Amino acid sequence: SFSATQDLQSDMEEVKVSFQNKTSALQRIQIMDALRQKLKQDNEDSRLILETMKHIMLLSQTIIDYQQQAHQKEQQLIDIKMKRLLLKNRGQKLLETQTMMKKQKEKKESVNVIKREKTLETLEKERETITVVQNVFQNIIIGSGVNWAEDPSLKAIVLQLEKNVYLQ
Repeated sequence: SFSATQDLQSDMEEVKVSFQNKTSALQRIQIMDALRQKLKQDNEDSRLILETMKHIMLLSQTIIDYQQQAHQKEQQLIDIKMKRLLLKNRGQKLLETQTMMKKQKEKKESVNVIKREKTLETLEKERETITVVQNVFQNIIIGSGVNWAEDPSLKAIVLQLEKNVYLQ
């Protein structure tokens, strides 16, 4: 209903404009006919009318030229607005891509941190195991009652077993 009313109002405006244009065209034709009749008389009035008509023609041509320039400027403005819109859309897409890449990088770094933590946990367990094994071997050698200080190979083994795994 609202749309139909708007359509009817728009149609009415178009009809009014069309009627005014046709009325103006008819008036111009009537004036031109009267002027032609006056120009045929070839007197001072007709010369003034002719000069005025030439001036009107010059002004009309100038108006047409300015209208064409205005149309060109409007087209350039439309082109610039389209380019701005394209650049804005490209900028938005670039921002979205950068945001996505940043999130992927953060996720990858998070995964790397988790992997590093697991690797450090595994390394810590291995060190603890090595320390236990070293202590067991050291106690076996000491508990066996062998004089390890006199045997160079056993001495090297015992001294090696005393080294702290965490410092290596």
